[in-house]
Amino acid sequence: MHLVRSSLFVPGHKPEWVAKARAAGADELILDLEDAVPEQAKSSARALVRESVKALAAAGQYCSVRINGYATGRTLDDLDGILCPELRAVMLPKVERVADLQALDELLTQLERRLGVPAGSVKTTLLLETAGGMRNACQIAQANPRVHQLVLAAGPGGDAARAIGYQWTKSGEETLFLRSHAVLDARAAGIPYPMISSWWDIRDLDGLRADATRNRRLGMRGMCVMHPSHVPIVNEIFSPTAQEVAHARGVLAAIAAAEADGRAAVVYDGDMVDYAMVATARELIALAESLGGAPSA
Repeated sequence: MHLVRSSLFVPGHKPEWVAKARAAGADELILDLEDAVPEQAKSSARALVRESVKALAAAGQYCSVRINGYATGRTLDDLDGILCPELRAVMLPKVERVADLQALDELLTQLERRLGVPAGSVKTTLLLETAGGMRNACQIAQANPRVHQLVLAAGPGGDAARAIGYQWTKSGEETLFLRSHAVLDARAAGIPYPMISSWWDIRDLDGLRADATRNRRLGMRGMCVMHPSHVPIVNEIFSPTAQEVAHARGVLAAIAAAEADGRAAVVYDGDMVDYAMVATARELIALAESLGGAPSA
């Protein structure tokens, strides 16, 4: 499972923007063939995206591609145009049921075979932007082994807002249930790093920080963003803080001392701590170390 705190969308027909996007420091770049590309540029964008995928892989930058949905008639042509050994994942819009990703799986399997790419090597990101997709998320993810990530769309005025009918606010109470339900579905399906696209205001960085903090508290592990200026804030919020890491290490030390005294639980920093908290503390430390933010003790 590839940990992604920040995903930054880049229009697929603008390869000159890719270098600028990469400089923002996002964990993932999503090369877009769908909404960010005008109709007249969609066909020519495929070859540009394929070359960008190769270049980014060579540079060590993780990326995926959002293709066009079935209703457009472009899905197969998109896959055929972008598939290469360096492609790691694709995102299919408007997924509503298990059959949608099963059909995508069949297309990918045929193309992988034709190119000599190992079967199943191209993963899929489950994008939840329809009522059906949000309702069936857990079943969809469990039914397809290619699904490695789940992203909830919960922004203003887009497909999700139209599908559900909510009126978006910066405080986010209208999508609280959707966010919590997406986290639950992702975890139940074995996806440990659910993500969300919920903040599109380019200028309001304080609002972004508050929204990202709210998302992390709910169990989200990252956000899809639309502008490079959002990446540093999102990376910061979804990375363990020095205080969190210190507390986790303190939990492990307290439990070790308790075990030496023949006990399995102890009070640490005012809270009762037992073996369940140990697993959580180790997970947080491992995450911080993977990000280079927590030197080993």
